[in-house]
Amino acid sequence: MSGTQVDVNTLKDLAGTIRREIVEAVNRAGCGHPGGSLSAVEIFIALYGYKMKHDPGNPHWEERDRLIISKGHCSPVAYVSLANFGYFPKEELLTYRTFDSRLQGHVHTGVPGVEFSTGSLGHGLSVANGMAMAGRMKGKNFRAYCLLGDGEIQEGSVWEAAMTAAHHRLDHVCAIVDYNKVQENGPTNEIKNLEPLLSKWDSFGWQVIEVDGHDLHELMGALDQFEATVGRPTVIIANTIKGKGVSFMEGNYQWHGKAPKGKDFDAAITELKTAAS
Repeated sequence: MSGTQVDVNTLKDLAGTIRREIVEAVNRAGCGHPGGSLSAVEIFIALYGYKMKHDPGNPHWEERDRLIISKGHCSPVAYVSLANFGYFPKEELLTYRTFDSRLQGHVHTGVPGVEFSTGSLGHGLSVANGMAMAGRMKGKNFRAYCLLGDGEIQEGSVWEAAMTAAHHRLDHVCAIVDYNKVQENGPTNEIKNLEPLLSKWDSFGWQVIEVDGHDLHELMGALDQFEATVGRPTVIIANTIKGKGVSFMEGNYQWHGKAPKGKDFDAAITELKTAAS
């Protein structure tokens, strides 16, 4: 399916559902990465609900668009999104991070809809490049999307891949940076400053689009612009908020890999339910 005919209000409602189910999954597991999952919700919805060609009933459809989740630790948002778009029963979310479950802490190809096993950061963009080049060689028209974390792009391998994509004019590659400005141990600008981020990508030969990463209209417009671009890859810098939707998680690096429990869990669910009502 391709989400060209969508009800944006329905997608906005879905964002609330996905956020609540992320918090519930991490709470049940007692571990996980809620902060960077909550920041990426609208990105997943814009891709699966609007732009990407995909078929939940046939995850290996050859003509499908590919999404490489390079920030593979954000498995809660990946699995919850895939379940909500029909890749596997939502009841399976109850098994997140349990023994013998395929829903483990980092995304992997044992889960329907996951294209590449990630978790070791800095590799995803090279994989997306390779998929796009393979598609070009085969005469296929699918696109390769790559979701990157902002802390992740401190790794040199990302910029090697950026040079490669520009050199080969891979206009079927779209990198999306979840720019929530917080990584595992603190603010990105204190650990290794990324700015000026837009001009860096531009200097590497990419089309650069900056959006509010929680605004579905802006994300959808950026994805349309990518699709219409010929001759160079596109990067979407999605300005987001770590822990979006739960006030005490927002912008707080301590929730990078911490499960909400007890009163924190109750407060988070209450806040998310109130926002959705």
